Amino acid sequence: MRAVGTLQVVGISRASMTIAAISTIVEWYDFTLYLYFATVLARVFFGGGSGSLLYTLAGFAISYAMRPLGAVVFGHIGDRSGRRRTMLLSMGLMTLAMLATALLPTYHQVGAAAGVLLLLLRCMMAFSVGGEYTGVVAYLLEGADAHRRGLITSLAPAASEIGALFAVAVPALTVGLMSTASLDSWGWRIPFFVGAALAGSTLIARTTMQESPDFERQRANGTVPIAPARHTLTHHRAALLRTFAISALGSITYYVGITYVPAFLHSTGTVGEGESLGLSTVAAVAVILITPLIGALSDRVGRKPVLVVLAVLSVMLPLAMFTVMAGGSRVAIVLGAIVLAFVAGGVSAVGAPATAEQFPGEGRLSGLALSVTVATAIFGGLTPFLAELLTQRTGWAAVPGAMIAVIALAVLPVLLTMPETRPSPHADHNASHV
Repeated sequence: MRAVGTLQVVGISRASMTIAAISTIVEWYDFTLYLYFATVLARVFFGGGSGSLLYTLAGFAISYAMRPLGAVVFGHIGDRSGRRRTMLLSMGLMTLAMLATALLPTYHQVGAAAGVLLLLLRCMMAFSVGGEYTGVVAYLLEGADAHRRGLITSLAPAASEIGALFAVAVPALTVGLMSTASLDSWGWRIPFFVGAALAGSTLIARTTMQESPDFERQRANGTVPIAPARHTLTHHRAALLRTFAISALGSITYYVGITYVPAFLHSTGTVGEGESLGLSTVAAVAVILITPLIGALSDRVGRKPVLVVLAVLSVMLPLAMFTVMAGGSRVAIVLGAIVLAFVAGGVSAVGAPATAEQFPGEGRLSGLALSVTVATAIFGGLTPFLAELLTQRTGWAAVPGAMIAVIALAVLPVLLTMPETRPSPHADHNASHV
């Protein structure tokens, strides 16, 4: 316990911090499952024709537009009523969306309506995820010791990638153990039932979590903003721009450099469906390993220098890696996937604390909602579709890498001029009112 003015603030218990960190496993399993399972869903919900994969990826892009809306709604709830409440509501909605998806009729049962129903539920899922990640990042940042914020907050993207690993492993196992006929008939439902069970279990665990000490400070001191989004837009416009830039880089390196890769390899005929999903497992493990290391490094040297180096690497490496992977050599494919995963994992690791630190506790979730999720919707939800479309139209295998390089070049000036947000090494424990 420590004093803040006349208020005694009790730090978040280790159990609450652990639940918050690992719960992003469920969030990212449920959400990225759609991309990793895209080729199967294209057959099941869109008939499997020549344009079915594009329709599936377009559905992902369209649904992603709901993510900023969800972030704004849940961000308002989190800034007005507490981080705990918004995390309970978003996980409850995610549980319902995942269960409903598992019970959907297929294209062969109801025709084009199947794709429409899938899209509606993906919109519901994106809406709930909009409030998930930002809520967890803020909760971890506000509960961590000042000198360990980078490491602790990076656990959110690290745990997310464990969820993505499950999102690769469960479909890969399902695809590997079933005939195509059984998979398309009923087997595709298994990964979604697994997701619904995980989400429901996490919802129950979250009911035991404590409230964020920073929100308790705001409530006790009477500084909870009445209109959090307006407060942030009025007082923190420069922070919104910086956070948007960081998130744009993180989104495109992740969604094009990692989650789009299985569809890219399958679409270009480089590897088969099952093998491309297996390769994504390797990439997920690479991200899990690199993320806490980069988070801890940002605690030692600062957020800014780490982000600048990663942006420079994002300009140079993805172009080469996508070219190499399209060549067909198995060793080159694995190497390319790992390199891309290291870059994306590094940006996610330092991006988590760097974005949350741009805002004070008052209105923090709304600030993240107005910047992080908007950037993610544009450079995450839309880019896999654009990468597939441009690769098909141009025949140039390096198109996805070129897209990453362009965004990295665009955000580099912002990163070079941004102030350092890492707390002083002598900062007090848990000092989140910054």
